[in-house]
Amino acid sequence: METITSAKNPTIKTLKALATRKGREASGRFLVEGEVMLREALKCDLRIHDVLADEGSAALAAELEAHGARAYAVPRSLLEAVCETRTPQGICASFDLPAPLPLSEAPARIVALDGVQDPGNVGTIWRTADAAGFSGILFGGACADPLSPKVQRAAMGSGFRVPFMTVEDLAEALEALKARGYAVLASDLNGADFYHRPDPGTRFTLVIGNEARGISVATREAATALVKLPMRGGAESLNAAVAAGIMMYELMRES
Repeated sequence: METITSAKNPTIKTLKALATRKGREASGRFLVEGEVMLREALKCDLRIHDVLADEGSAALAAELEAHGARAYAVPRSLLEAVCETRTPQGICASFDLPAPLPLSEAPARIVALDGVQDPGNVGTIWRTADAAGFSGILFGGACADPLSPKVQRAAMGSGFRVPFMTVEDLAEALEALKARGYAVLASDLNGADFYHRPDPGTRFTLVIGNEARGISVATREAATALVKLPMRGGAESLNAAVAAGIMMYELMRES
């Protein structure tokens, strides 16, 4: 295993560039941090490339070399320079970007995000969709980048398991899904009580809107039903990820 000590090393510069969407798209790779996430990426057959490891992660780095990785021993300062977390776990690696699923191959149960911009919310919704049994996630054009390190850390490996789709015009995509027999349930503060919703059938999309503005006018018009969770206490609304989790589990309980 080679050793890198300089921040000017080309490999370090390349990995640092993966913190930006432009850098990820230019290289076709993204950065995965920590042992748990690295193992999840490998289990999902993502191709590994460069590994940076501190002294405490040398054994894991050697193991990753058996998967075709190029491993480098680095001081803690270089790990901190490359990773987004303030206290990196001792190892990170670049992987090929997972390919998005075409909308034409959309699975039966989807959660769609309409302008959800907080990476923590996006990742948490992705993770909850995985746990609840949803089979895909659809990102509209104004969402946080699904392959950013913050989103993937919050998704905790679910971003590698649950297929994702990306579209610029979410309303148009929802209309296409409706034409294929999908029900589109959109969360909206002016919607009907979620617990008295119409039966969505076996093919449906649950739409979660922007944290501040909710769903767009076009998405509202594309929905087959507008729903909201009842607020029985003093709170006016719920965090987007919390609301999504409640609805996803309830929909899967009855499907």
